[in-house]
Amino acid sequence: MSVSNEPSEILQRKLFYKGRKFDYEVIKLRLPNGVEGDWECIRHPGGALAVPVTPEGKFVLVKQYRFTVKGRLLEFPAGTVEPDEDPAETIKREIEEETGYRAHQWQSLGKFILAPGYSDEYIYAFLARDLEKLAQPPQQDEDEDIEVVLMSGEELEAAIVAGEPIDGKSIASFYMARALLNSEG
Repeated sequence: MSVSNEPSEILQRKLFYKGRKFDYEVIKLRLPNGVEGDWECIRHPGGALAVPVTPEGKFVLVKQYRFTVKGRLLEFPAGTVEPDEDPAETIKREIEEETGYRAHQWQSLGKFILAPGYSDEYIYAFLARDLEKLAQPPQQDEDEDIEVVLMSGEELEAAIVAGEPIDGKSIASFYMARALLNSEG
């Protein structure tokens, strides 16, 4: 299923903030149904996410401090797609930096819109297998506070059901990967 392209008429556009990772703008629109109004939007270049699975069937996640929620979230490794970069290249870099693993087998799980109520960000999800633990520990970015966590599928699903702090893109990608892995037998 694809997004229907029913264009709105842009009446006015104002850029309020141009940031390092995203921009924030307010757009005065006339919707296809004729309604006019102001809509705020975060313009984001997209993100890439890996669902890494060890040969033993463990999922590799990171527990990362997120200032917006004032705590640590369990997440799959992910990163912002740089200008003119293929999301597959983004995630190959990010998985090594965040987890210390290199994947030798990659498979696209697809893409999805993260938060269409206020952002145009897409997440490009990949299944990462045939993992190799790197000899050197990962060099994390200065603004990252990350701990690597290995979990079985059952442990991760129990954490999701129990309401543990896990971000939505990781939950969605886990179930996408699980469906693919289950279809393979």
